[in-house]
Amino acid sequence: MVKKASTSAPSQRMLRVGERVRHEIAALLSRNEIIDPLLETVTVTVPEVRMTPDLKLANVYVMPLGGENAEDVVSALNAHAKFIRGRVTPALDLKYAPQFRFFVDKTFDEYGRIDAILRSDRVQRDLAGDDDTEE
Repeated sequence: MVKKASTSAPSQRMLRVGERVRHEIAALLSRNEIIDPLLETVTVTVPEVRMTPDLKLANVYVMPLGGENAEDVVSALNAHAKFIRGRVTPALDLKYAPQFRFFVDKTFDEYGRIDAILRSDRVQRDLAGDDDTEE
């Protein structure tokens, strides 16, 4: 019997269900169905949802527009996770309703950091040096 690697990439099914969950949660947030003073005043984006292999747990990465109060928004969403689960699950048509855990999406910060490195004088100097040697 062949064992799968523990760090394998997500399956097509995990990606497909994750994308459906992302769309449903984004639609729920855009309709302002969650009654919470903080969530009513902020626009929240859902860039990614990662499903576990058994599809019973969804890690939902969110970021409020502008990135302000991100931790507070995530706390509010985690407090309303059961309500969100009840609203989103019927549209998914799955055997089991996944549990939702909300996290702050850190990828925007990483993109900014990488962009700053690529625009730095040191990298630009190295890139300019490569253009001269190729001619």
